[in-house]
Amino acid sequence: MGSIFTFSILQSALELGCIYSLVALALFISFSILNIADLSTDGCFTLGCSVGAVVTIAGHPFLAFPAAMAAGVCSGFITAFLQTRMGVPSILAGIIVNTGLYTVNIAVMGFSSSVNLFGCDTLFGLAKDLSGAAWYGGWYKIVIVAAIVLIIGVILSWFLNTRLGLSIRATGDNEYMVRASSINPVFTITVGLCVANALTALSGAILAQYQKSCDINLGTGMVTIALASLIIGETIIGKGGMFKRVVGVILGSCLYRFIVAVALRMSVPAECLKLVSALIVAFAISFPYLKGKASFYRARRMPAGIGGGDGDDEC
Repeated sequence: MGSIFTFSILQSALELGCIYSLVALALFISFSILNIADLSTDGCFTLGCSVGAVVTIAGHPFLAFPAAMAAGVCSGFITAFLQTRMGVPSILAGIIVNTGLYTVNIAVMGFSSSVNLFGCDTLFGLAKDLSGAAWYGGWYKIVIVAAIVLIIGVILSWFLNTRLGLSIRATGDNEYMVRASSINPVFTITVGLCVANALTALSGAILAQYQKSCDINLGTGMVTIALASLIIGETIIGKGGMFKRVVGVILGSCLYRFIVAVALRMSVPAECLKLVSALIVAFAISFPYLKGKASFYRARRMPAGIGGGDGDDEC
């Protein structure tokens, strides 16, 4: 067991968990808040990764993040436009945008399937060169990504409690009620998907600088990963305030990456990781149902007279 749970596994899980938690937060907005299945996540993640990589190569490592987020906003706007203005179902709109983004992404990368950032200044490289970074040792990457995720989490929880954020939440609960309350659901859906896709693209840009490379197939299966993190976080934390739910999503992402890292440590083939992800998602989604069923059967097996009696002793 000691060879499985190592310091390096924990460090890697925390780093990647924080990076991918931004995608899970994006799915939290679209799936949990707006009740929309946005399948453009895979392409949007690669879009943010490619835009961030190209801007970083141009010598602007810090500008890469807002540029990637702007590209994500454009992707979210197109997805929302297809849904709200063109009458395209949400699932089909996501598939259409995801398909189109493949060509856009490969064009951004100069019609190359991969781009490397070796020799370029990145956020992590600049932080490592700082004199104070040596104090953190190998944890400086975690400090950076955790700070970014913390700031995003606080801003997101604050935003979802504003008047506009409450309107977005109400749209996901009952779009017809929102329309009757003189709130434009087209606007709230558009804002929600733009914010969600901006977070997805930001995650891709951070990952590009983290691993110093970008690949056209990097976003494949990102919906499954984000959904697994989201469901795990909601299962662990449960219901509560908005900040509590945001923290749960972040913890779920870190826990998911830890499970994947342990699976790799146990010599699970890399080709089977998608199957592992699918199994994690299936178990996480079915866990509350199975838990309720187990409680029901335990109550049925309980002897008569325990837990309230059968009512025969009443006068």
